[in-house]
Amino acid sequence: MTEFESVWSDLQGVAFSQGYLDAGGVRTRYLHAGDRGNPALVFLHGSGGHAEAYVRNLEAHAEHFSTWSIDMLGHGYSDKPGHPLEIAHYVEHLVAFLDAIGVEHAHISGESLGGWVAARTAIDHPQRVERLVLNTAGGSQADAEVMARIITLSMAAAENPTWETVQARIKWLMADKSKDYDDIVASRQRVYQQPGFAAAMKDIMALQDPQIRARNLLGPEEYGAITAPTLVVWTSDDPTADVQEGRRMASMIPGARFEVMAGCGHWPQYEDPKTFDRLHLDFLLGRS
Repeated sequence: MTEFESVWSDLQGVAFSQGYLDAGGVRTRYLHAGDRGNPALVFLHGSGGHAEAYVRNLEAHAEHFSTWSIDMLGHGYSDKPGHPLEIAHYVEHLVAFLDAIGVEHAHISGESLGGWVAARTAIDHPQRVERLVLNTAGGSQADAEVMARIITLSMAAAENPTWETVQARIKWLMADKSKDYDDIVASRQRVYQQPGFAAAMKDIMALQDPQIRARNLLGPEEYGAITAPTLVVWTSDDPTADVQEGRRMASMIPGARFEVMAGCGHWPQYEDPKTFDRLHLDFLLGRS
């Protein structure tokens, strides 16, 4: 019998809170777990995503960190600014979020778009980033086929958020296509059904435009400027880029560690949380 994967059961028994705060004038939704006196850790989701991308990781990390998973600018239930979103906009919002929670620096762990934002933050604001994790991160290349696929799936789901269109967007992320991912689909469908979300998704998709993407990409000079200890996590079945691209990214960052998770797609933290949490915590806690 297949076990039903529930966002709520992932959080059962976890002392967590959901709330909103003002980050530089942006009403920002968060999930939080852990003692606020502990070092801060911020999880950043991918394009068109939301804080639930990390529900399976809050419990393990809350033992050691004041752990935050946020809806990034223009995403989820956070404010939508109404203009095309580039990496600098997300970085500004993240820095404002750190200010809002009252921390000088934090561990930043980002998946896909979140990894791109995390890397740029580490480059532009090195004093704010303690340790950096880039999880199937974007920002190192422009693959026209992948970009077109992201636009097609994302806009179909946002413009007509039926169960089928949203599920197609979620399944694209995952290595195991046999599962239905009902609870994550239901969560994202509710996000996409918000009034005006199709327009917000167009703003999110700006980075899939070749010209806009080109001026936001990170190359050897940018990655080479990262001073925070860095872990790059890739997967065997990532739909956005192969293992070699992940390895290339890691090679440009001084002293970066590189790990590959087998049997996962674009969301290894969700598909194999035990392995992800072990690798992630070992790195953040300096255990290996």
